[in-house]
Amino acid sequence: MTAQQLAAHANGVRRRAFALPVEVWLTLALCVMPFVLLSAGGSVDTAIRILLWGIFGLGFDILFGYAGLLSFGQAAFFGTGGFVTAYLLVSGIVTSFPLAIGAGVLASMAFSVLVGFVALRRVGIYFSMITFAISELCFFIQHSILAPWTGGDNGLPGVPHPTWQVGDTLLELKPDWGMYAVILAIFIATFWFARRLVTSPFGRVLNAIRINADRSLAVGHNIQRYKMAAFVVAAGYAGLAGTLIGIFQSYVGPDAFAFDTSGQVVMQTVVGGMRTLIGPLVGAALWIYLRDILQQIPGIGGMWKLILGALFILAITTMRRGIVGEIQHFFYKRRLAAASLALAASEKLTAFAPPAAPAEFFAGRAVPGRSRAAGDERSAAEGGVPVIEARHIRKEFGGLVALDDVCLSVREGEIMGLIGPNGAGKSTLFRILTGEMAATSGEMHFRGRNITGIGVREACRMGISKSYQIVQVYPELSLRENLLVPLLARSRGAFRFDVLSRIKPDSELMKEADRLLAMMGLNDRLGGPVSDLSYGEKRRLEIGIALATHPEVLLLDEPLAGLSPDERVQVVRVIKSASAGRTVLVVEHDMDSLFGLADRVAVLHMGRNIAVGPPAQIRDDPAVHTAYLGVPSE
Repeated sequence: MTAQQLAAHANGVRRRAFALPVEVWLTLALCVMPFVLLSAGGSVDTAIRILLWGIFGLGFDILFGYAGLLSFGQAAFFGTGGFVTAYLLVSGIVTSFPLAIGAGVLASMAFSVLVGFVALRRVGIYFSMITFAISELCFFIQHSILAPWTGGDNGLPGVPHPTWQVGDTLLELKPDWGMYAVILAIFIATFWFARRLVTSPFGRVLNAIRINADRSLAVGHNIQRYKMAAFVVAAGYAGLAGTLIGIFQSYVGPDAFAFDTSGQVVMQTVVGGMRTLIGPLVGAALWIYLRDILQQIPGIGGMWKLILGALFILAITTMRRGIVGEIQHFFYKRRLAAASLALAASEKLTAFAPPAAPAEFFAGRAVPGRSRAAGDERSAAEGGVPVIEARHIRKEFGGLVALDDVCLSVREGEIMGLIGPNGAGKSTLFRILTGEMAATSGEMHFRGRNITGIGVREACRMGISKSYQIVQVYPELSLRENLLVPLLARSRGAFRFDVLSRIKPDSELMKEADRLLAMMGLNDRLGGPVSDLSYGEKRRLEIGIALATHPEVLLLDEPLAGLSPDERVQVVRVIKSASAGRTVLVVEHDMDSLFGLADRVAVLHMGRNIAVGPPAQIRDDPAVHTAYLGVPSE
């Protein structure tokens, strides 16, 4: 039994033990929560606020936990939703509560699109600071320009509670058990949607972008659209929480736009556990309960903030994954250890062996006429049709000329090697070939079409894919999940908001991922994350990621660098398998391996072409010896 089968068996046992959906268990727990709070000095009011902040945190967990976007401006959308709904209800413009709530949520989402166009142009701390600045701007506008509608310093009081007529009786939903039941139903619905989103193909790609945005772009995903979608969804959750809290407390105060509101949702999500969805609710429960209890203790007064801050600093430093995250990690490690022990007891690990007929994987996918027939490996070098060409490429970095009038033509179906001393410009040329970098002058052509400046994503979608000099994989994901990222780009396009879709275990995508793993010789390593693989295994996986896009041209940047002799043999076999039905260009310093692999070899020196030809010719070329050794061959 393999590690994959053991993990599947363990998951099956766990699913049978907890056959009910997560939402059912969560509903049962939240039905009990008010009684626990009452016995511990809390109230139904506390329970309602926990649910409302839990909804707010669900959106932030999608944004920060799964998309990797740390926003300090979620209060802008929280306040927008709250004030729009409150104004519509207080003014009497809208009397329908669902309609007013929907208007508030839509206003928050529309506002987030405008903010996103500005903020998402930057990454990291710059994105965070832009969102913070916009939130502070909203805070001051609410007190000044919008004061006639928002109440300024006074906020908007008098927000009515929902009412409905039953016969001759007018029923009002007050902030007690009835409102708790309604908000509980809303929370479960939003939790269900969030869970569907993060486990959908959209969510898988979103998480991959968080881990490695450059690699996700290089396999064909439009990362800006994915980030914008996550930003808008998170704003919708924030707006919904803002509308509900205004209705709950019959008042929307100016603090809805305050930085403290954004800071609280960040703290609650981090302490509860990112990428867990339940974590924000747990963090909100701790924050709100402790805040209320500490303020009731005589003698503490305003010191409650200091105490609460110290407790949360302690929680963050001792539990870097958050409370729920640490619990999940503990059980994951136990399952993984049990699977490893069972695997070691049941069978010995077999050595890597490439499939007997690797080209079978590409049956029906190779371009007609491009398969490398037995005994015809060198035919491409004797006059094949050019597939990708670099024409008079020049690249300058300030006053440094990295490439100068470089011309390179890679023919249909051949394996071409690219060599040269360090600093010759090989990696720069590769980046230009794949659209990652623009040339100062010159043109790139793919099958006769000028693709100069097309960009790495479009180059991949046209059929040009690359493995990197420094391994670019998704270490937090499993091997199969790594391959699903490029497979989803090929099957779904650059962007699709298919948040209610599912990837079934027996789907064609899963089967294709397994076939690729078998081709890479990694089908016996499915039990754990990629971070547990050796460097050589990661190198083979990265080649598999490039192959999953089904490229016509495969560019490999130093695929043998840093490998042991045995690993080099394995990777060379993988490259030979990958060359079936496609054109391959390889940059490599291992001359023996490259000369035994390539049909032709091109040599760069100081940014210029100095030789192109069969390996035997290049091996004896005086100019090549001079470039590498400083002296001509004898």
